[in-house]
Amino acid sequence: MSLGEKKTLYTSPRRPSLNNIPQAEKFLESVEGNQNYPILLLTVLEKSQDEVIRVCAAVTFKNYIKRNWRIEDELNKISDPDRTAIKANIVNLMLSSPEQIQKQLSDAISIIGREDFPQKWPDLLTEMVTRFQSGDFHVINGILRTAHSLFKRYRHEFKSNELWSEIKLVLDTFAQPLTELFKATIDLCQTHATDINALKVLFSSLALISKLFYSLNFQDLPEFFEDNMETWMTNFHNLLTLDNKLLQTDDEEEAGLLELLKSQICDNAALYAQKYDEEFQPYLPRFVTVIWNLLVTTGQEVKYDLLVSNAIQFLASVCERPHYKHLFEDQNVLTSICEKVIVPNMEFRSADEEAFEDNSEEYIIRDLEGSDIDTRRRAACDLVRGLCKFFEGPVTGIFSGYVNSMLTEYAKNPGVNWKHKDAAIYLVTSLASKAQTQKHGITQANELVNLSEFFVNHILVDLKSPNVNEFPVLKADAIKYVMTFRSQLPKEQLLEAVPLLVAHLQAESIVQHTYAAHALERLFTMRGANNATLITPTEMAPFTEQLLNNLFKSLAIPGSSENEYIMKAIMRSFSLLQEAIVPYIPTLIGQLTHKLLLVSKNPSKPHFNHYLFESLCLSIRITCKANPDTVDSFEEALFPVFTEILQNDVQEFVPYVFQVMSLLLEIHTSSIPSSYMALFPHLLQPALWERTGNIPPLVRLLQAYLEKGAATIASTAADKIPGLLGVFQKLIASKANDHQGFYLLNSIVEHMPPDSITQYRKQIFILLFQRLQSSKTTKFVKSFLVFINLYCVKYGAIALQEIFDDIQPKMFGMVVEKIIIPEVQKVSGQVEKKICAVGITKILTECPALMDTEYTKLWTPLLQALIGLFELPEDDSIPDDEHFIDIEDTPGYQTAFSQLAFAGKKEHDPIGDAVSNPKILLAQSLHKLSTACPGRVPSMLSTSLPAEALQFLQGYLQAATVQLL
Repeated sequence: MSLGEKKTLYTSPRRPSLNNIPQAEKFLESVEGNQNYPILLLTVLEKSQDEVIRVCAAVTFKNYIKRNWRIEDELNKISDPDRTAIKANIVNLMLSSPEQIQKQLSDAISIIGREDFPQKWPDLLTEMVTRFQSGDFHVINGILRTAHSLFKRYRHEFKSNELWSEIKLVLDTFAQPLTELFKATIDLCQTHATDINALKVLFSSLALISKLFYSLNFQDLPEFFEDNMETWMTNFHNLLTLDNKLLQTDDEEEAGLLELLKSQICDNAALYAQKYDEEFQPYLPRFVTVIWNLLVTTGQEVKYDLLVSNAIQFLASVCERPHYKHLFEDQNVLTSICEKVIVPNMEFRSADEEAFEDNSEEYIIRDLEGSDIDTRRRAACDLVRGLCKFFEGPVTGIFSGYVNSMLTEYAKNPGVNWKHKDAAIYLVTSLASKAQTQKHGITQANELVNLSEFFVNHILVDLKSPNVNEFPVLKADAIKYVMTFRSQLPKEQLLEAVPLLVAHLQAESIVQHTYAAHALERLFTMRGANNATLITPTEMAPFTEQLLNNLFKSLAIPGSSENEYIMKAIMRSFSLLQEAIVPYIPTLIGQLTHKLLLVSKNPSKPHFNHYLFESLCLSIRITCKANPDTVDSFEEALFPVFTEILQNDVQEFVPYVFQVMSLLLEIHTSSIPSSYMALFPHLLQPALWERTGNIPPLVRLLQAYLEKGAATIASTAADKIPGLLGVFQKLIASKANDHQGFYLLNSIVEHMPPDSITQYRKQIFILLFQRLQSSKTTKFVKSFLVFINLYCVKYGAIALQEIFDDIQPKMFGMVVEKIIIPEVQKVSGQVEKKICAVGITKILTECPALMDTEYTKLWTPLLQALIGLFELPEDDSIPDDEHFIDIEDTPGYQTAFSQLAFAGKKEHDPIGDAVSNPKILLAQSLHKLSTACPGRVPSMLSTSLPAEALQFLQGYLQAATVQLL
């Protein structure tokens, strides 16, 4: 593709219709494998006169790198010359580009760096550091931004030698120049103290430098920074006290550069206070003082939220450390912290009220999920928790007074003073919460707070209020209280709350009905005695109809049409109520399929969509368990929508559709329906298998086809068998997906009529041996062992030996000696071990070649390996260079596979009841063999089987009540 074609693609038409966009995207995808494609993109980005085209090219380039830079399964999607050219030019191009493009290219550099730095891109750092000398802060900030996106992963990487050596390399090259740049930038700030434009650039640099300081110090305290702590900490301290009027912004919402810089410095100080308290001790008192002053002088505006929450988090991390306990022991200090820091930052501000009403999604994410967006309230809550670690009694005493006075104020005039009660509830919650988990809510509470009494006196009254739309914030607080302390409140209080929560599903406030749905969902997951659900379907019976009605009605409330909490509550209600929902299913399935049709037009809420499909699966499972014949009516309702999804290639939904179809097909008891057979050829199309997210559900669906319709496939679609084997061939070539290839192959061997695959068997084995030779991994060997033993069980030991020796003379002996005997101990899983045990038993006792040829020397070692499989612990060791293989890490924007829990497939045992105990089978088979050739077996055992193994074998023979002749 030429540069001209590519420019035409971006410019014609300049404002494309929505119909053209997918077409253009598909075209770009189709040509991105061509050599020079990324270089053309960078050329367009550099040479075009049109700013829109340049930005489009930058975004396309970044996404291309994200999808293709990583080399997977030896498949290199970007040619080596292109890789070299990109790395040679990208830093220069990034630094000479406008900021909007610079950010995209900076991200691309960090993606490349994640894979190639330092081994395959050793000069990246040197190239970056030399640019610090340029004096051009547009260039310097570009370098700092890139370094930040490259090094920030050090904050969450697991410790390893490889990581240490990379960080050491970075520090040796980067730490000194960064420190010099830090000092020089601070000097320039003083020189240009009256130049607003210069200050903006310089403070952007200081904020990035401070972020880099955090990343480079996160894993451990580097020697360089320890030696230069005076420089860094003195300057950080001075910057916290700085107040340049020019940098103050009029905007009340958006944090300015000064606030962002001070927020990061508070984070840096908290890191040192937490992790390096001994070395940081000389500096700590002055940081406590300056941050305290910052807190008591900073206003309530939203733009200060990050700064205030980071400053409070600093105090929280300090007060938890035994070293610094003495700083907080004085009752006056505790009172002052409570009065001046905690209480003011727990107040519900007008900005919070606006978010509650107009930006409910953001509010819920912050309040319910504890997202990364730090809020003042969360930080204040953490500080209360930190103080309670050493001063629980005094702190509880001080706060009890505040809580009581707030509730008194509220009682005087609820309509005006409702925010006092809100703060009181929040204060009680933060005081009482010692330990918390997502699954159980608060798991450890402050014994000085009577949660049950507070529930009765102050929470229940809001839940019982006849007008669900009055005081929505207090109602949401009350619901959240039940949810938070569900593990602490007695069951009778939870049961009393359930019908009240059901009523709150009808509230107009999005936050309120979302909290009600979430609270019900959490209550329904609680476990009581014998691991049964705490709340039973019988206890829910009086409210079942109301619950289901209100949940589905709440999806119709404006703003909640795709509310993931409501859909999750629907899923959990189905799961709890089980057969109690069957009478309602005809109505509910219509509502669910209608919703599916609507969201499939533009899938935008992945969690909502996931729970929607889970709810469909539950409807099918529960109804068909009671009456399997109803599967037809589900197919009637769902197939029109599924057809539309597949025809329109709704990528996010295709893997889900395949899972639900597998579930439906597995329920069928008779032969495979014609509607499924019509779809069968389409499932083998290579394009479907290109997307990694499709592979697990498609394999399962093909397994269901084989299980239910192997004979039909053999008789009416025999021409599709090569396509089926083509899929297997593609999958086993991939390290990431080879196990899926074996799942498919095992189903083919188990279910297909033997004659239908006779002509392909040898080729199957040849492909497997080629992969063993080219890329032998532990995962592949385990799957290979299960397959050859399943083949042996299905077709017999002689057939297995003959097919091996037909490929190459003496191949059978090599496989037994080099693969089965040394590797069988690695096989994991009950069913897999059983298949191997039965297969090896057949090889030992039903394969004449093993008794009467040069293979005979392998008989006893093979028996010993089988006894080892029964008695020794599993060998789960994996060579060091293979550890990455099992981790699915799909780069780019491909839809990942999301397993539907309620579409789960029962583990299938191809041997079934034919063999209940493989040890007994071994004993009986050896007895049968010894009867056929008396004296042979005992003499082979006595000469070469170790005593311990022989002892185990005697146990099997006794259990089977047989002996060897």
